[in-house]
Amino acid sequence: MRIERRLLRYLTPRGGWFSLALATAFLASLLDGLIVVLLIPLLKYLFGTAGALTAQAPSRLEDVIDWVLRPLIAGATPGQAAARILSLLVAGLIMKNVFGYLTKQIQVAIQEGLVRDLRVALFDHLLHLDLDYFQRTRAGQLISSLIVDVDQVKHVVTAALAKLFQNAVVIVVTLIILSQISWRLTLLVLATAPFLVIGMRQLLRRLRRHSRARADERGVITSTIAERIGAIKLIRAYGEEAGELERFDRQSQQYRKKVIRTMRFSSLMSPVSEMFGGLLIILIIFVGMRPSIVGGVPLSAEAVVVFLVAALRVMSPIKKIAEFPAAMAVALASAERVFEVLDRPEADRDRPGEVPAQFAQEIRYDGVAFRYPGGPKVLDRVSFTIPKGRVVAIVGPSGAGKTTLVDLLPRFHDPTEGSILLDGVPLTQLTRSSVRALMGVVGQETILLNDTVHANIAFGAPGATREQVVRAAVAANAEEFIDDIPDGYDTMLGERGTRLSGGQRQRIAIARALLRDPPILILDEATSALDPASERLVQEAIDHLMKDRTVLVIAHRLSTVRHAEEIIVLDNGTVVERGDHGALYRAGGLYRRLYDLQFRDEPLTALEPSAPLP
Repeated sequence: MRIERRLLRYLTPRGGWFSLALATAFLASLLDGLIVVLLIPLLKYLFGTAGALTAQAPSRLEDVIDWVLRPLIAGATPGQAAARILSLLVAGLIMKNVFGYLTKQIQVAIQEGLVRDLRVALFDHLLHLDLDYFQRTRAGQLISSLIVDVDQVKHVVTAALAKLFQNAVVIVVTLIILSQISWRLTLLVLATAPFLVIGMRQLLRRLRRHSRARADERGVITSTIAERIGAIKLIRAYGEEAGELERFDRQSQQYRKKVIRTMRFSSLMSPVSEMFGGLLIILIIFVGMRPSIVGGVPLSAEAVVVFLVAALRVMSPIKKIAEFPAAMAVALASAERVFEVLDRPEADRDRPGEVPAQFAQEIRYDGVAFRYPGGPKVLDRVSFTIPKGRVVAIVGPSGAGKTTLVDLLPRFHDPTEGSILLDGVPLTQLTRSSVRALMGVVGQETILLNDTVHANIAFGAPGATREQVVRAAVAANAEEFIDDIPDGYDTMLGERGTRLSGGQRQRIAIARALLRDPPILILDEATSALDPASERLVQEAIDHLMKDRTVLVIAHRLSTVRHAEEIIVLDNGTVVERGDHGALYRAGGLYRRLYDLQFRDEPLTALEPSAPLP
C-alpha cells in the first residue's frame, strides 16, 4: 500500500472536489436504482394488474412504491397513471445522466490535476538530480516516465471513483431492491461472489508483473526513437538505415510480445466476469421458478421481470469492479516507475544554511580532488588561484581532466576532496543558484532550443527586451546573419538549432552569455569545431565577451590561448605546469610538446609568444 498512500498525498489537495464527485456519483447511482424500481408500477398499469392504492403503512417493496406514488396517481385512470410514472422515469433518467456527466467532468479535472502535479514534481526532481544520473540513464526512459507512466497513474482515480465507488453504490442499491423482491434469491447472488474474487486473484498478480515489464520495454523503445532521430545524419552518412531498421524492428517485436502477454491477462478479466454473470442469471431464473426454494410465495410477473432487469443491470457494475484490480495494477506499475525516479536523492538544489555568492577578489582551488561514482580519481590535489579580471587557460591532453576541473566551478559536481573558494568562502557554503548567476558558459557543443532566435538569446534572462537582445547579437557578430533569415529574431531555429551553421549557433550562444553579463566566463573549446572563417568571427565575438571579465578557457587549439595571462597544464588530473605561453614554451615540458605537435610545420616567428623565445 506504500505507493497507494503516496498517490493519496497528491489527491489530498483536491479532497473537496473528490467529495463532490463522490456525491454526484452517489446521486447518479440512486437515480439508477429509482429507474429500476419504477418499472414495477409502470408494468402494473401497462398490463392492468394494479390494485387499489392503500393508505396503510407499506410492508413490501411494491406497497412502498404504491404508497410513495399515491399523490402522483391518485384519481388517475390506468393510462394516465402509466403516463405519469413514465414521465417520472424519464425525469429520473435525465437527472441520472446529468449527475453522471458532472461526475465525469469532476473526475477528469481531478485526474488531469493529479497528472499535472505529478509530472511537474517529476520534472522538477529531474532538474535537480546529479548529472551522473543522466549519463547512466537513457533519455527515452525518462521521457516515457514523464509522458506515458504519469498519464497511466491517473487511472488510479478512474478506478477508485468510476470503477469502485460509483459501481459499488449501484450494486448496493440494486441488491437492496433485489432483497425486497426476494431475499433468498439475493443471498444466492451474494453467495456466488467469492468464487469470482478467487478466480481473479491469480490473474491480477500476473497482470501487474507483466504491466511493469511492458512499461520498461516501452521506455527502451522511446529511448531508441529519441537517440536515432538525433543521430539521423550519422545513420545516413554510414549507410546504417537497414541496420537501424532491423534493430528497431527487434525492439518493437519485444514490446509487442510484452503487450500481448499483458493483454492476455487483462482481457481475461471481462469475459471471466461476464461468463460468471451469465451463469448467475441462469441460476436465478432456474431457482426463481421453484416456489419451494424462494419461500413458497410466488413472485408476481412484474416482480420477476424487475428482478431479472435489476440482476442483469447489476452485472455491468460487477464487471467494472472486477476490472478494478486490473486497472489499478497497470496504474500502480507505472506509479512504481515514477516513484523510483522521485526516490533518487537530489544533489543539485539550494539547501538551508547556504548563503548567496559574492565575487570581488579571487577564485581559489585548494587541494581539489574528484572522482565519479565507482571510478578512479579524475582530479588529484589541484591547487591554483585566479584573481578577478584574469584570463586563465586550462590545457592538456585528452582525458587530463580539463572539463571536469571547470565543471566543479558552477557546482555541476562538488569536489570529493579539497575545496573551491570564492572570495575565501567554500562553494559548498554558497547557493548553487547564486554561484551560477555569476557565470556564463560557452561550450564546444552549442545547445539551442527549438524556439525563436530571440528566445534562445534571452534564455536565462527571460525579462530581456528586444533592444537588449539585439545589442547582444550585434556584440556577438550575429546581427548580420539574423537579419538575413526570413523572420529575423522571430525565426524558429528547429531542433538543436539545426537551421543554423556551427559558427552561427556559436555566436547565438555568445550573444546569450553577453546578455547575461556575467563577471565569470567559462569557454570550453568554443572554437575547436569551426572552419577558419567562422572561427575568426566567433573569436572576435569572444574577444568582445572577455573584456573586463574573469575568464577560464579550455582549448585543444593552443593558438587560441597564447595570449592568456596564465596557462595551467593538466596531465592525468594533476597540475604539471603553470605560466604564460613564453615561459612554458621555454621550459620544454608537456606544454611545449603539445604546442610543437600542433605547429611543427609553422614558422617559429609566426607563433607570437607573449615573451621572447630563445
